[in-house]
Amino acid sequence: MTTTFSIAQLEDVSKQILSQSPNKVILFNGEMGVGKTTLIKQLCKTLGVKETTSSPTFSLVNEYHTDNNQTVYHFDFYRLNKETEALDMGVDDYFYSGNWCFVEWPEKIESLIPHQHTSITIELLPNGERSLVLK
Repeated sequence: MTTTFSIAQLEDVSKQILSQSPNKVILFNGEMGVGKTTLIKQLCKTLGVKETTSSPTFSLVNEYHTDNNQTVYHFDFYRLNKETEALDMGVDDYFYSGNWCFVEWPEKIESLIPHQHTSITIELLPNGERSLVLK
């Protein structure tokens, strides 16, 4: 799936992403400030998370629950220095739990990524819209 969207279209884009039946481990790629966290917040909302969502920059992972008892994990590995830090926090248990795992800065843990995953790449366009590619 490839699409171009504005921030005002985030709800529709998140519905389009979920309609593609992505793997539950989704990697989010893109430059700092391109809107990865904003898209993840909307995906959580679309999945039925009612609580406030935020970036887990310092905690590395936030856990949310949907209104139909699904669990969503949001990872931000930007501050990670070594892959072993992710192993120490039990990242494998999260990735193979069968729950949603939204992963920002996956390049920091490249060798730990499950074979079964979906990748989203977001790019900021000169007009302020975003280009999104889902693979």
